Amino acid sequence: MTPVRPPRALLWDVGNVIVRWNPRTLYAKIFKEPADLDRFLSHVGTLDWHAATDRGVSFADNIAARSAQYPHHAEHLAAWWSRWDEMFSGPIPETESVIEDLAGRGVPQFGLTNMSHETWDGVRAMSPAFRHFRDTVVSGHERVIKPEARIYEIALQRTGLEPADLLFVDDSLANIEAADVLGFHVHHFTDPSALRRVIQRHGLL
Repeated sequence: MTPVRPPRALLWDVGNVIVRWNPRTLYAKIFKEPADLDRFLSHVGTLDWHAATDRGVSFADNIAARSAQYPHHAEHLAAWWSRWDEMFSGPIPETESVIEDLAGRGVPQFGLTNMSHETWDGVRAMSPAFRHFRDTVVSGHERVIKPEARIYEIALQRTGLEPADLLFVDDSLANIEAADVLGFHVHHFTDPSALRRVIQRHGLL
């Protein structure tokens, strides 16, 4: 859907848009053999399993249920919570720079993230860019995740804006397509070096 007017605010995804996140970053330290690492992440510590925490299930409950299925991986699964911060490998400088410059121009900025409510405060401390957000919708608090339409509706309620007012930036194509159907301006984030040009094309910088 083509929005009816230019955007006047940003709606940012967080993981792999503002800060880098990948469970492999942690588990490469735990599994010495690449084949064991791949097997664990593809069959045990999967993204589908992890998504329950994005929906508000506690890490403790999610890990307990999975450990009952895979008791020989109980120690490995426990690290998903005890060492969650090691899945992050720092901010993405190009995004931080754009956020700072948008803030300097007074452009309203908000967040919309699939993330556990238990980790959000720690993630927010990983980049000073987050201080420029007027509000962030965290899926773990809302118990609904992107790309479900309800979480975009919550974001609109919280921002007080309409879809055509917002440029939504996310690294997930499914999330981008869902927002596009609802009438948001969208940018599928795949290349940090291209971000500034995209923002400029929308007239926000």
